[in-house]
Amino acid sequence: MAQIAIPCMLIRGGTSKGAYFLRGDLPADNAARDAFLLAVMGSPDKRQVDGLGGAHPLTSKVAIVSPSSEPGCDIDFLFAQVGIETAQVDTTPNCGNILAGIGPFALARGLVKAQGARTTVRVRTINTGTIADLTMDTPDGEASTEGSARIDGVPGTSAPIDIGFLDAEGSVCGALLPTGHVVDVIESVPCTLIDNGMPVIVMRAADIGRSGYESREELDKDRELKQRIERIRLAAGPLMNLGDVSGKVVPKIALVAPPQAGGAICTRSFIPHECHASIGVFAAVTVATAAVLPGSPAASVAAMPEGRERSLSVEHPTGEFTVTLTVGGTAERPVVERAGLLRTARILMEGRSFVPASALAAHAGSARHAAE
Repeated sequence: MAQIAIPCMLIRGGTSKGAYFLRGDLPADNAARDAFLLAVMGSPDKRQVDGLGGAHPLTSKVAIVSPSSEPGCDIDFLFAQVGIETAQVDTTPNCGNILAGIGPFALARGLVKAQGARTTVRVRTINTGTIADLTMDTPDGEASTEGSARIDGVPGTSAPIDIGFLDAEGSVCGALLPTGHVVDVIESVPCTLIDNGMPVIVMRAADIGRSGYESREELDKDRELKQRIERIRLAAGPLMNLGDVSGKVVPKIALVAPPQAGGAICTRSFIPHECHASIGVFAAVTVATAAVLPGSPAASVAAMPEGRERSLSVEHPTGEFTVTLTVGGTAERPVVERAGLLRTARILMEGRSFVPASALAAHAGSARHAAE
């Protein structure tokens, strides 16, 4: 059988890397689409040696892009987390890192035009309905990669991409606090079950017998810890309106501790079964939001700046991630009105991805696909 070839770009977005496709180039049927994505990434296989995947959750991601059907938006973006050792394609969550690459991709594919030295692209994420403005340097009509912006977890510097989220609150769970409580006790551990762009269970590291300053490698080897937080995660799923989460990548887990390096809060994030080398975009926004809420585990350890406009440095294993929040409401009942952050992105490769036609038939029966 001949191979199927589909145009593709490989792009680093933030601290992740993924394959970017035009929606119209992929199979219209979800099962066939997911079978193609599994094959193109080389899943299921722990090395993903026969595909484009990098054998890690942060490099087994896909962006599916099209002109937006939403008035006032430029681009529609469907994110897919492709399983590595499992034949799963999960379109439930969002990914702010892969989102950062949408602007450069849309410009390169001619879906939008540069607006001068700086260009803003409004993107609707189909997974969650979240709308974000991406502002990029475009001095020559395309996304620049030259600049002094630096993000921890990525070597060197690049041009900044400013991301402002307009309505991330409750994007997956239906409410910022799906249980209505700032604190829920699960397995004797006080937790905040929260969704400001990403469903996250936030808990103090000290409450599960850890410092919160352990290395990523140390935490990844901690089987007792992983088993305990997975029990908490499975119990929290239905409480967060997510149902049975045993086969889902949400909710994520964030262990928090007092800051060590002059930031606002220290984190160790699980995504959900591996410790993140840094922290995801929406997870950082959500943890920062939890730190604003009086009485939450995050607030109890955070060094919280004052004022309406707040810049919070979220520490993680390889550095920090700065989140900007606009906070309204009252001291007793604060409201996060807007969240923003800085990312960078770079197009790595443009070409065609090849998949054996036989692989689609082999995967079609086993691919698990979420409803859009």
